Amino acid sequence: MLTGNKVARKFKSLIAEDDATERALLQTFLSRFGECEIAVDGKEAVQAVRTAREERMSFDLICMDLRMPVMDGLEAIREIRSQERAISVFKAVKIFVITAHSDLESITAAMEGRCDAYLIKPIDTEKLLTELKAAGLVS
Repeated sequence: MLTGNKVARKFKSLIAEDDATERALLQTFLSRFGECEIAVDGKEAVQAVRTAREERMSFDLICMDLRMPVMDGLEAIREIRSQERAISVFKAVKIFVITAHSDLESITAAMEGRCDAYLIKPIDTEKLLTELKAAGLVS
């Protein structure tokens, strides 16, 4: 797969987003880089991560909205990081928070939960690509 003059590495991603339009935009963008799965709330995201890990097909990236029904994104991030600690994961999944919330409290909480990037909606695919490069997922 070409991005400019370079070949992009394939990676597996999970989009945890309750808004159908945002999900579609992220899926269209990220599917260029490999397999992309969907969760419509935090609880589904946590279960998808657990299932993928059990099947030895772990995700490389999770794009997580903060405000979702059933389980919010911050709780889901804490649960995913807790799963990783419980099984001594050597390579933690990259988690990008993608949200409309730009307040300091939300950003601080996400960073304390060990997210790897924090992007404000509406999605700017150039900024997302920059974060993918910074995370070592694409070159």
